[in-house]
Amino acid sequence: MFTQTWLPRLSFAPVNTAPRGDTLVVVFLRGAADVLNMVVPHGEDAYYQLRPSLGIARPDDSKKKKEERTVDLDGFFGFHPNMSPLLEAWQSEQLAIIHACGAPDESRSHFKAMELMERGVASAINTPASGWIGRHLATLNTGNSSPLRAVGMGTRPQRSLSGSVPVSALRSIADFHLGGDQRILQQMRASLETVYANDALGQETLSIMDTLQKLDVQNYQSPTLAPGASAGVTNYPDSEFGLALKQTAMLIKAEVGLEVSAIDLGGWDTHFAQGSSAGIMPNLMKDLAEGLAAFHADMADHQNQLTTVTMSEFGRRASENGSLGTDHGHGSMMMVLGSNVDGGKVHGQWPGLAEGQLIGPGDLAVTTDYRDVLSEILTRRLNNSATNEIFPDYQPKMPNVVL
Repeated sequence: MFTQTWLPRLSFAPVNTAPRGDTLVVVFLRGAADVLNMVVPHGEDAYYQLRPSLGIARPDDSKKKKEERTVDLDGFFGFHPNMSPLLEAWQSEQLAIIHACGAPDESRSHFKAMELMERGVASAINTPASGWIGRHLATLNTGNSSPLRAVGMGTRPQRSLSGSVPVSALRSIADFHLGGDQRILQQMRASLETVYANDALGQETLSIMDTLQKLDVQNYQSPTLAPGASAGVTNYPDSEFGLALKQTAMLIKAEVGLEVSAIDLGGWDTHFAQGSSAGIMPNLMKDLAEGLAAFHADMADHQNQLTTVTMSEFGRRASENGSLGTDHGHGSMMMVLGSNVDGGKVHGQWPGLAEGQLIGPGDLAVTTDYRDVLSEILTRRLNNSATNEIFPDYQPKMPNVVL
């Protein structure tokens, strides 16, 4: 028998209502992605001096096959060839890149860097233990009581979601199908119908439960890319990352009150055998780019109310190591997707990779704080100006990445 203490967890937002401001999708690249091989500074000679084996060839290097050469973006920066599925978004000016971006922490510790970044603080001392997304939700009252207001895709919610507003962990929409056990589902439905017989909100709860029950991930129609887009990315990749993006798209379209989806893509700690045009990291980039491209195409009719941002705890050393990998570094990179970004541009001040321009043991410097980018998204796209509470020890400088 289902008790009253269980019922409030199914108190959804009213049917056919959208969150105030954009839906935010946050993709965290866990393990510190080597952004210098993702968005390649092919116009800088020092890059090739530091990476004689791992460096991605210049776009005009006739000695290399096309699939081994950088895909030029602006004459100085270019995509790794496995990032080319995102070219359509770049060319349509719906993808912005912020290079040499990151956090002030220079510990080069995965645990510490992720902890501080997800909390949105520079120090663990005398700062909130909640996450920056959790504080965003707490400071923006959208009148949305849905348990799907914020979802962490996976077995547990991400640290950034922690706070006073309840959030949900969702590995699969099938979780809401109660494992396919129709007997249990019918029992729950009967109990809820009795309790909510004369309750308008309860009837809306039942209606959204019906909607979730109808969502069929396996038979979901894959998106079709716009004419001229890169071939081969019309389907979500068959990976956990692809599934997370697909389910995020389904929840947005089902209008169940989703405001934030947090998604992880791990495996970026490439100390050895990283791979240049093929290998561990190129495979990760393929998953990332194909997933984001499919999501972008799938959500074409929703891009005006959707912002997707990628981030990683730090970057990697500018020089390759003796194991044909890269060690922990500092400066990283962020990408922002949506129809309201100042896209088709690489934003930020490029500090250079030459001698005297690197910091610490030989790392890309940080010239844009990641909180600047997030604060602009929060303020201009999510209608939340409480950045002093979301990032309490930081005064953001808006980098004008979004309109």
